Amino acid sequence: MMDSATGNGGMWRTRILPRIERWSAQADREWMFVTFILWVGLASFYVVSHWSQAHWLVLSDTDDNIRFVQVKDWLAGQGWYDLRQYRLDPPGGANIHWSRLVDLPIAGLMLFFRLFTDIPTADRLACAIAPLLPLLPMMLSLAFIVRRLAGGNAWIIAALAPLAAGMGLSMYMPMRIDHHGWQLALTVAVLAGTVDRNWLRGGVVAGLASAVSIAIGMEMIVYLAAAGGIIALRWVFEDGAARRMRPYALGLGGGIGLLFVLTASYANRAPVCDALSPVWVGILGAAAGGMVLLTYLPLRNWQQRLTAGVVVGAIVAAFAFSNWPQCLTSAYQLSPELQKLWLANIREAKPITAQARNVAIPLLALPVVAILGALVACWTARRDKETLWAWATVTLMTIFALGLLFWQLRAGPAAQFLAIPAAAWAAWAAARAVLFGRRAWRIVGGVAMALVAAVLFAYPLYPEANRLIADVMEAPPAKPSPGLVKRTAAIRKANGRCRSLPALGALDQLPSATIFTMVDLGPRIIATTHHSAIAGPYHRNGAAILDIHHALDGQPEGFRAIAARHFAKYLLICPNFPEGTVYQARSPRGFYAQLVRGKIPEWLKLVNLRTGFALPFQLYRIDYSAPNRKKAP
Repeated sequence: MMDSATGNGGMWRTRILPRIERWSAQADREWMFVTFILWVGLASFYVVSHWSQAHWLVLSDTDDNIRFVQVKDWLAGQGWYDLRQYRLDPPGGANIHWSRLVDLPIAGLMLFFRLFTDIPTADRLACAIAPLLPLLPMMLSLAFIVRRLAGGNAWIIAALAPLAAGMGLSMYMPMRIDHHGWQLALTVAVLAGTVDRNWLRGGVVAGLASAVSIAIGMEMIVYLAAAGGIIALRWVFEDGAARRMRPYALGLGGGIGLLFVLTASYANRAPVCDALSPVWVGILGAAAGGMVLLTYLPLRNWQQRLTAGVVVGAIVAAFAFSNWPQCLTSAYQLSPELQKLWLANIREAKPITAQARNVAIPLLALPVVAILGALVACWTARRDKETLWAWATVTLMTIFALGLLFWQLRAGPAAQFLAIPAAAWAAWAAARAVLFGRRAWRIVGGVAMALVAAVLFAYPLYPEANRLIADVMEAPPAKPSPGLVKRTAAIRKANGRCRSLPALGALDQLPSATIFTMVDLGPRIIATTHHSAIAGPYHRNGAAILDIHHALDGQPEGFRAIAARHFAKYLLICPNFPEGTVYQARSPRGFYAQLVRGKIPEWLKLVNLRTGFALPFQLYRIDYSAPNRKKAP
């Protein structure tokens, strides 16, 4: 009689394992369709789970609010090439440096849903679904890379791994309609093209994806430049790599020129540095042309290719520096005062070393482990030249993205997504070692799987790990003072309530006017009401941003003069709003600090709005005819 162990083992080998292998082979053949099904499931889940945010039009980021208004204005008749936001600092408006490319899917969804429902509901549906669209090319690109490098069904891990990239995944959540999700997906698509075994297809994909990303915005240009540099480096050291570099250069140069004609706004036709403009058409066109020329030269060895590449690179650099030297030092062209008063207080513009540990450690977990896995993968692929080049590309891009975190926190999403291919390979290799390896390799694989699992769940695990370490060290974790906890809670509450649709909607009881408020509240006001504001956090409008800072940092008489210059009829303040704490700390005797303490000038008249709840802000009408005196406390 067969014992149970033998019977179970025989059943595993004869029935279960062959069936798993058939399913695995079928999934691998249909990997794009399976990835699409996974995306449909994730998108459906997130739309349903975030519907309350859609119902209340919770566009939590200032960029999302401006994007929403921009799309609505375009559908209402504003020109394709006119990207000025006329409800910021009217009548002239604010110069917005974005592209309309990302407006297309949002506007298309709005128009589609308006066929079946009312306009507000259609707009909410569009804002809920649109951010999830670029998640599909992101998942497909990650799956393609890992399928190319790891084999088997490791690509499934890669396709689902964005769920572990907390900061990156947030760019794809419903209502996050700004352009960063598209740029991240295109950057990973560039990496996919760079490692593609089909050199022609890979070059075209990398070049066109780079061009589209730059047309959308300049934020990812350093990653795209790094990928282009790797393509050129491979051309130097590997015979035949011109078959990738030539289509890459043609796709990049041709795509940049075409997209400039089709999408560049009126303002971006000037030689500006922060968007696709004649500056970047010239620089990137020269670089692409130089790369195409290099592929046709009769260069016989890597030394000749390196020399020729350095010469062409120097010519392009000289051309760029001689014509637009300002763009090679600072794309945003901020004044020192604007840098000090405004940009220095933006958290995402600070390096990861300036962030709290509960932000830095979970964010670093995925890239750090991925780099270790990538180095091991390079070692295992050392005898396969083609695969080694691909792994070297992934490794260099992951290291580069991690390094940028020490420049600015906003590099975090790219660092996480570019780390996924190596992390997915490590998870797959560890799983195979546990299931099929010898005893020693099973132990190694188990340790590796535990490490990868810790990385995948870094965000929820970090607080518990922090407490566990404190217990082991017999020292309680540091606790903030009760006063700090209370203050933080008040700031978080004000940040939510003062942006809320019910609160701001009450402003529509008044005829449309210009409201003077803080920089970070301006976009939300124009997105949720019929009123205008003075400024939003957009660097091209530095004069308006500085006027708000000067007005709220200075004295009452200075505020009224600045408000009059911007035709402001009302002043809205939100006690404990995050931006307001900057003015209070920096200028404790300034106008904003006086208002919070209750020192109200006579020329500010409190406006009472009819609501069934207490409003989180105070609204004042500015009386320009009244004398400049304070009310008695």
